[in-house]
Amino acid sequence: MIKNILFPVDFSPSCIAMAAYVKRAAVIFDSDVTLVHVCDLASHNGFELAMRSPQEIAEEHWNIARRRIDSFLEAEFPLTKCPRMVLSGDVAEQIAETARTGGFDLIIMPTHAGRFRRMLLGSTTAKVLNDADCPVMTTEHAEIISPRSLEHREWVCALDLNGDFKRVLDFANRAAGVAGARLSLIHVIQNSGSAAQHGDHEAEARRRIGELQKSIGCEATLRVIRGPIKQAALDAAQQSGADILIIGRPASSVFGRLSDFTYGVVRDSPFPVLSL
Repeated sequence: MIKNILFPVDFSPSCIAMAAYVKRAAVIFDSDVTLVHVCDLASHNGFELAMRSPQEIAEEHWNIARRRIDSFLEAEFPLTKCPRMVLSGDVAEQIAETARTGGFDLIIMPTHAGRFRRMLLGSTTAKVLNDADCPVMTTEHAEIISPRSLEHREWVCALDLNGDFKRVLDFANRAAGVAGARLSLIHVIQNSGSAAQHGDHEAEARRRIGELQKSIGCEATLRVIRGPIKQAALDAAQQSGADILIIGRPASSVFGRLSDFTYGVVRDSPFPVLSL
């Protein structure tokens, strides 16, 4: 179900470290990987303009980008098996559009660590999360934490019972089946209201999720927990030893397609997040 993976590269240390996660996903899903680099052909300084025309400068930048991507991570992603693309324009727009028109099923890219925490809404990764139609996998600590072994496939899916949760659970269940992963589910009840209200909410959540699990043949275990939604979800996933957390990217008037929950999880998660 994930046959084509798009791996945007900017030649940074975070991008290099992300290669291990891309390879892991490609092995698990038996997927093809395409690398893409988006360059800014309009970037030049006064010295360059004094020596050559803008067209010549743009052509040189394109040729440099082409050489760099052809030699980038060649051992991990051989040129004969993994196509390389060079595009120009707005980075996030080009990545999202390429994924959309090129038939890609998954985008994998880093969040560039601390800078992402401070500048999420202005970052390339955040814009891709906003605009991409396909799932996007991100991880913050690719430079210091390697992916677990291929034998370790512990997946957690967080469900918030909005109108999108059926799509999220169906994808998580099918993907886990293809990957041979053990899937568990979590639902967080906001830590407010009376004990009776909590009990009613939990009973309703278990009923709705249980009915959907039965309809799609999902046998994952379900945990209903209480607390601050984002932190409780991250804590529960970490306690489960998850090597990936699956969440939805529902529409939001505040963050575009990034809801406050999605924003917080992607920003603060210590392990990879697959957002749908």
